[in-house]
Amino acid sequence: MQVLVINGSARQEKGYTARVLEPLMKGMEKAGAQVELLYSKKLNVNPCTGEFNCWHKNPGKCYINDSMQEVYPKLREADILVLGIPVYLPLPGAMQNFLNRLMPLMNPVLRFNDNRTQIQFYDDVRIKKIVLVSVCGWWEMGNFKILEHIVKEICLKSSAEFMGSLLRPHGYLLSEKTDEVNEVLNAVSEAGISLVKNGALPEKLLEVIAQPLISEKELRKRQSA
Repeated sequence: MQVLVINGSARQEKGYTARVLEPLMKGMEKAGAQVELLYSKKLNVNPCTGEFNCWHKNPGKCYINDSMQEVYPKLREADILVLGIPVYLPLPGAMQNFLNRLMPLMNPVLRFNDNRTQIQFYDDVRIKKIVLVSVCGWWEMGNFKILEHIVKEICLKSSAEFMGSLLRPHGYLLSEKTDEVNEVLNAVSEAGISLVKNGALPEKLLEVIAQPLISEKELRKRQSA
């Protein structure tokens, strides 16, 4: 099984998104998957120009000559795509460019299902499952709603399966060495193993990953200090 992980954090390996992705990738590798990690910020990905050349003039190929030309073959070979996206307003710009540039992988033959217009990945694109990993600095789980909606829409439009979300609120507390943090990171690793072996993300593990690390009162106190 081939897994492609995109870390969309502007802080790259120093960010808290990386803190969550690391045990997830180790878990997937432990389960036998081959995992490759890319950082959207390190890629030279220009914005989509919206001319639809990849659909009408030269189907399946983007005319923009940048880093995505090297990434497209990796995407075609990946069975699982993991999107690591921290909460911004709503997401980092480099990651937005990356997501928009997925269009050449999608066959523009329109289908209509459940009152929605859909397409699907070309037959040579192996992506069948997409996973969201997201970290937020605030308390409320509602802060993840926009990102979840975006990724679910990508899955819906491309006919890929949305496997679920590993969500970590007040992620900066992951830098603290506590039993609760260790429990969260161990659950992330177990989620990676389950994703590869069972093709599923158990809800119990997702709840452990998203659990409060301190009380809401204490977090608000720290944020207002």
